Amino acid sequence: MTAEERPAFYALASGGWRDYWTLLHPPYTAWHLSYVAIGACVATNFDGGRLGATVLAFFLAVGLTAHALDELAGRPLQTRIPDRVLWAIAIVGLVGAVAIGVVGAVEVSWWLLAFVAAGTFGVIAYNLELFGGAFHSDLWFALLWGALPALTATFAQDEAIRLPGWLAAAACLFISLAQRTLSTPVRALRRKVVRVSGEVELADGSTRPVTEADLRHAPELALRTLSLALPLLAGALVALRLM
Repeated sequence: MTAEERPAFYALASGGWRDYWTLLHPPYTAWHLSYVAIGACVATNFDGGRLGATVLAFFLAVGLTAHALDELAGRPLQTRIPDRVLWAIAIVGLVGAVAIGVVGAVEVSWWLLAFVAAGTFGVIAYNLELFGGAFHSDLWFALLWGALPALTATFAQDEAIRLPGWLAAAACLFISLAQRTLSTPVRALRRKVVRVSGEVELADGSTRPVTEADLRHAPELALRTLSLALPLLAGALVALRLM
């Protein structure tokens, strides 16, 4: 399988350890964990330990549980990981995330349990497409994987959500919506489209053929770029708060 034929730009050839790398969706996982750092960094207070725990919880919930459940639904990444292993990854990830949240509630504020409950419900309802897929939409994706990480992180720092936290969460929500706008057609082209035909006629009368790669190039390049930009931005904000 060539890079052009793979189900995602970051996917490796199927088989062995490569499947587990692909399952993690590394660029997107790093992207969404960046929202945790952004939310923490706009808080009035900043505690590196709390940030680390929040990042770990969302890595377990999103990087492991959400992606394992997603792969169980039709094998969109074409991995060969056995179903029982995917279920084990999903359960261990979710239990670990909830455990971190409960410890955080004991140490920080019992209100954190509300965020734990929202995240737990969201990862199950979204990825298993419960209630007829009512929660499996672009808006819910942006709320669960964009706004919620930022809100949780800022609350974990301040035990409250102040205006900068709400603004940061709104920004993360809209960035996530933009991500979906770019990634949805790219996924379709890589995973569902068999053939693309047609041509573009230029002003000088010349024509050139349209290929699947042409349609995919711009949105995929934007996704690659943003998947680097968001972690760098988050890293800069964390470095600033640690100085």
